[in-house]
Amino acid sequence: MTLNAVVFDLDGVITDTAHLHFLAWRSVAQEIGITIDEAFNEQLKGISRMDSLLLILQHGGKAGTFDDKQRLALAGKKNEIYVQSLASLTQASLLPGIREVLADIRAANVKIGLASVSLNAPGILQALGIHKAFDFCADASRISCSKPDPEIFLAACAGLHVRPEEAIGIEDAAAGVEAINAAGMLSVGIGPGLNHAGLQLHSTRELTWKCLTDFWTSRTALIRN
Repeated sequence: MTLNAVVFDLDGVITDTAHLHFLAWRSVAQEIGITIDEAFNEQLKGISRMDSLLLILQHGGKAGTFDDKQRLALAGKKNEIYVQSLASLTQASLLPGIREVLADIRAANVKIGLASVSLNAPGILQALGIHKAFDFCADASRISCSKPDPEIFLAACAGLHVRPEEAIGIEDAAAGVEAINAAGMLSVGIGPGLNHAGLQLHSTRELTWKCLTDFWTSRTALIRN
């Protein structure tokens, strides 16, 4: 079987905005008397804004304190803080090796997709100067189920006109890797604790086109045998 697409997550794979998310959530949490740290923030990676807020409220023992309108306002305030912080992003904010691997995938005539639950993904790609590198970006506003549900990866494959089994997905969060696996794609995990990924790498420095093609060849050979 031929590898026809590579689908990327955004935060933690293409650029590291996780810390910006943390600072924004911490600010909002402090306003309502909840303290969160960066260790807790690991639980928020790869999930939607409203699901993140729910986890924070549960963490602070305030899950039933706010109604829907108030929760939307809190999530909106977090996004305002986060969007303002995105002004600090430049082309230098790409993680190591990402520009090169995108170029090599494109040179191999393999499609490139994005599967990010971030509603700010288009603006981030623009700020990084790589928006033209992607053939299709799944629309997070149309996704009803957050990762680990495979919906957004299936949407990316559909938009690229490839079957999931013809694609590799790349993630840095456990929920994201679960989503890739559930979609029927081969999974690459970037970072520690992602033992359920088909291929686990320490950092994006190891993410090369040769690495991806070697992984694809080895796994498809196992399937054939």
